[in-house]
Amino acid sequence: MKKTSKSKGFTLIELLVVIAIIGLLSSVVLASLETARAKSRDASRFSSLISIRNALELFRSDNNAYPSTGGNWFGNCSDYGSYGLTGPSGYIPNLAPKYISILPKEVKPVSTYGCYLYNSNGTEYMFLAYHTIEGVSPSTFIRPSEPGQTDEAAVYTSGGAGL
Repeated sequence: MKKTSKSKGFTLIELLVVIAIIGLLSSVVLASLETARAKSRDASRFSSLISIRNALELFRSDNNAYPSTGGNWFGNCSDYGSYGLTGPSGYIPNLAPKYISILPKEVKPVSTYGCYLYNSNGTEYMFLAYHTIEGVSPSTFIRPSEPGQTDEAAVYTSGGAGL
């Protein structure tokens, strides 16, 4: 009498169940990674706000005024003039490269018109991460004229709060 050998291996159903479980676990991991990436981008934005504030104060100490935009908003996005990141044509004129190597550029705007914006009359200023914050802004960066906004943050002089 001949013995029939049973082949070793997994059935198609077993393989499909394992693949479904792996897919479910990877989607959970990817979702948590996206949250971590958003927090990292926000931390970079807040760091940019502080760096620009420091560079603006250095500029003021040398020139007795802040770089002026004539009281208009200048930005590096199309809705606000598509200004450059350095020199006199930068969205903060003449700040880079002397006081900061290059002006920050938004890495992933929340909306199509989200970018960094600057407004100054020479005496007061506001530098704004406009419609870019993906989480909640720390209270030190809340834009005073827009207290309900959760997707923007700013650094400004006391008189620049109303710009």
